Amino acid sequence: MTTTNQPTNPPPAPSAPPTDQIVQTHHSVTINGVEIGYTATTGIIIMKEEAEKDGVSTGEQARAGIFFVAYTRDDVTDLSRRPITFAFNGGPGSSSVWLHLGLLGPHRVLMQEEGWPLPPPGRLTPNQYSLLDVSDLVFIDPVSTGYSRPVAGESAKQFHDFRKDIESVGDFIRLYVSRYGRWLSPKYLAGESYGTTRAAGLAGYLQERHGLYLNGLMLISAVLHFQTLSFDHGNDLPYMLFLPAYTATAFYHRRLEPELQRDLITTLRAAEAFALGDYALALLQGDQLDPSATERIITQLARYTGLSREYIERSRLRIRDDRFVKELLRDQQRTVGRLDSRFTGSDRDAVGETVELDPSLAAILGPYTAALNDYVRQQLGFSSDLPYEILTERVWPWSFNDHQNRYVDVAETLRRAMHRNPALRVHVASGYYDLATPYFATRYTLSHLALDPALRSQISESFYPAGHMMYIHEPSLAALKAVLSDFVSIGER
Repeated sequence: MTTTNQPTNPPPAPSAPPTDQIVQTHHSVTINGVEIGYTATTGIIIMKEEAEKDGVSTGEQARAGIFFVAYTRDDVTDLSRRPITFAFNGGPGSSSVWLHLGLLGPHRVLMQEEGWPLPPPGRLTPNQYSLLDVSDLVFIDPVSTGYSRPVAGESAKQFHDFRKDIESVGDFIRLYVSRYGRWLSPKYLAGESYGTTRAAGLAGYLQERHGLYLNGLMLISAVLHFQTLSFDHGNDLPYMLFLPAYTATAFYHRRLEPELQRDLITTLRAAEAFALGDYALALLQGDQLDPSATERIITQLARYTGLSREYIERSRLRIRDDRFVKELLRDQQRTVGRLDSRFTGSDRDAVGETVELDPSLAAILGPYTAALNDYVRQQLGFSSDLPYEILTERVWPWSFNDHQNRYVDVAETLRRAMHRNPALRVHVASGYYDLATPYFATRYTLSHLALDPALRSQISESFYPAGHMMYIHEPSLAALKAVLSDFVSIGER
């Protein structure tokens, strides 16, 4: 009997561990008439976690690559006196492109002065309103947004979670601060929309996990307590808190009575008083509200929303945001934007209940996407064949396991952070025409923080005649830049 040796395939060689990809380039920008030289650091940092087995450390395990763009001023000699701001947007599922190329970075997407888009493709222009004159900047893309991805063998789903998101972004900030020698620098966070939820969560996490205390939070279009935004059965709060934003929208589109069209702020103060007064009392009474009182409320709601009495009566005095944007200009077969209700659009079905798309998002998505994809390659010198995920739905379903059977609430996290660190200051910027995170809902949350009275002056607010991304409106961008610059500069005096 003879035997033959069968050839065997050698085991595959282990793949090389993922490594950082970092590129540095040098540029200049003119802000307030002063030319500022700066270094841009662009790339991916591999985030690792300490691994254990049976209580014994087995070293570090790579989890994800976080994409970031950092800008540092070149003429700084003492980093301990130079502020640094970590910025991100929200979604969840949004990259940092909006704050990066709309508000804070040294370049911005060119729009018309009022915020209307120019014909495609998008273009960049030097940003004379950048915050780089007073603070270094680091823009962070959470996992699954931008170029940030889990490493091979790791699930993206683990990062699509309220708690894990805060931890991964917080751990990136800790790592960046350590690698680039910024532990003694004054440190700020800038977040927009769900990014403000993340920022408030980070204020607590960075303190409690890493002992990293912040100097300030810049919250753009804030949401800190989701009960204020959730149009659920039995939750009447959003109906009263959205009302002033409905009034602002109706004012912009000239749907109010002549008396209310004279001055926006005067009209909003009247709408706010009604919302927290007669309207709130009516909603609390529910079906016990008597017919004569119901008629009075219907009349006032029609007066402050521009909607018909018949529509309000059929809605049982409760107007949802997704219905309002369809109903206000229905007679013109136009819809209004959710992110910015100054914008209008049209649907195939003019009699439908809700809109097909948000015209304000559609107006900015293309210009920002084109500008970012060109900018990161041509000016920042970073190249990747992956799609840069500007605003992705791949993060859904997003897990809120930490808040099962209750509304997401980081307002309490913020309160605890401010009590632990009394030097922490907060600035909140809101747009009057924002129907995603309406300004009055934010004010309600801030007024219910239960802060120590001695700390209340640590919170400041500003308001703008634009929407969720108020900075696409150039006069609002200029005003917001001045406010944020003062906010950072005051902290260093």
